[in-house]
Amino acid sequence: MKILKDRIMNKKEISKAIEKTVLKMAMEPNNTEHYHELAKYYALDNQYEKVISVYESLLEIDPKDIQTLLNLGSIWFYSKEYKKALKYFNQAMLINPSNYLVYYNIANTYAELKNFSKALHFYNRTLDFNSDDPEIYNAIALLYHDFEDYVEAKAYYEKSLSLDNNNLTALIDLGNVCFKLFDYKSALEYYYRVFELAPENKTVALCIANTLSVCKEKDKCYEYFDKAINLKGDNYKAYICYAIAKSDFKDYDEAIELYKKAIELNKEEANAYILLGNLYSNIKRYEDAEEQYKLALKINKLDPSIYVLIANVFYMNNEVERAIKSYRAASNLRPENDEYKLVFIQVLEDYITDTRKGDLLEAV
Repeated sequence: MKILKDRIMNKKEISKAIEKTVLKMAMEPNNTEHYHELAKYYALDNQYEKVISVYESLLEIDPKDIQTLLNLGSIWFYSKEYKKALKYFNQAMLINPSNYLVYYNIANTYAELKNFSKALHFYNRTLDFNSDDPEIYNAIALLYHDFEDYVEAKAYYEKSLSLDNNNLTALIDLGNVCFKLFDYKSALEYYYRVFELAPENKTVALCIANTLSVCKEKDKCYEYFDKAINLKGDNYKAYICYAIAKSDFKDYDEAIELYKKAIELNKEEANAYILLGNLYSNIKRYEDAEEQYKLALKINKLDPSIYVLIANVFYMNNEVERAIKSYRAASNLRPENDEYKLVFIQVLEDYITDTRKGDLLEAV
């Protein structure tokens, strides 16, 4: 039995465990431990509707079972049913107003609902009962980060690090905050610390490379992009970021090849086509740009921004009539978008004015 507990149970073993637990429940219908056990096995089998049903039955026996209330709230939280989650978390708070996890879960739920004031209130209530957990400070920092108050976010990440100086979440996010505050030197310091602690972390290798690119340190930038690409994981984003850096350093041919590699990895994602089109447009290879935008349009047929990009290429290539058609298509897809409408009207009016001038000159 010890071997079974130490490894992951397979489906057959879970089914047998469920059968045994149901029999125990039949013999002791008021023993709540059996309900917790059954819910655990259903969760292992990803049968969350049954997990919910078991917990609701348990609450009929013991409506003050706080662990059940927290578990139900968490299930609804991860299902993005935030109002249902709050219902159970609030019940748990009434039963045990000194349990910091209750306040922490409520705060996380309000954070997902983008209710800053309530989220902050409940995070602070969490700290009243547990002020030594770095993850709570990380959560508050992330709340400020999401609401773009980077100075406050930085302060809370620093508090988290004062409690755990190797906290990877705080280090990475603090690097991100410093980047947003244009403090690239500090951002690099935090990213480097993460990479020392977790040298297989592909994301932080990309963060270092992107920051070095902004700092115009070409050789080091390329070094870390190469490291990121050689680490395990999907390289779609890595190729795109590397291509953007290559473009910034005017290594256009290499950037083009990287965009093509990204496209090969995911032909059903429009982003690489669009960015490659933008590069072609910037170096005045308008026909190549048009081709990439049209490939992107096949994927996102109703994206008006792609029609605008195509129109811009036509316009820069002096194909004004084709540009007008594409601007009109974008405007028709988003008639409420004043920017699309104004560009379309302006280009059309300029075209009409130029055409009339030409007619007058011919008449003279």
